Amino acid sequence: MAALAKTHLIYTGLNMDFGQLQHGLLIKRYKRFLADVELDDGTVVTAHCPNTGAMTGCVDAGAKVWLSTSNNPKRKLAHTLELVETERGTVCVHSALANTVIGEALQAGVIPALSDHTECRPEVRYGQSSRIDFLLSGGSAAIYVEVKAVTLLLDEQLGAFPDAVSSRAQKHIDELEQVVRDGARGALVFCVLHEGIKRVAPADHIDPAYGAALRRAVKAGIEVYAVATSVTPTSLRATGLLPVQLDLSSNLL
Repeated sequence: MAALAKTHLIYTGLNMDFGQLQHGLLIKRYKRFLADVELDDGTVVTAHCPNTGAMTGCVDAGAKVWLSTSNNPKRKLAHTLELVETERGTVCVHSALANTVIGEALQAGVIPALSDHTECRPEVRYGQSSRIDFLLSGGSAAIYVEVKAVTLLLDEQLGAFPDAVSSRAQKHIDELEQVVRDGARGALVFCVLHEGIKRVAPADHIDPAYGAALRRAVKAGIEVYAVATSVTPTSLRATGLLPVQLDLSSNLL
């Protein structure tokens, strides 16, 4: 049995450095939260899969993957699936890390239009029993920021969200639209965790209701941005903005 090295994440500015990761080959992902992986020494382990989406194109059998490990005795599974290498680019499938990347990007001014603030607070209650990912304050107006991780790559370097029907994601759009009506600013930030994606659009072919809600909300005044990331087995970092289009045939924002 391979030794389980203690692994952690180190946050330094815009660079989120992974601790020691273990390399292996994906056998299969199943029951949404489980993935069987063969490590380089031949050991087969079951890892936690921290992504509730379909993960289309990111979980092909035989793909090279990277796992973090933990010595926490309270965890049922010591390993966590972090990265998957595909023919079209490396993907971070740990969707919760999108909030860390965007939080640091907001404070560093990577999104210039959202730099008008002196305070950035995560997980603030708002709406109907919801929490906004970030509330920016201290500027000319409060800015409510919702973050969504994008890993679905379609043709021609186009990324799409969501990768499965999501009433929860649509609810977040509706609540952002309401804060705009109430006089604040609302922003949706797509955190692109797939290096092959160079532009982003709503996945109308998967969840047309979400695409319709997003277009309606943009007309009502919410702002939409996409942030590219560099994904490697050693670090995850924001690298700049990507264009967003409101549907597959529209002009870029």
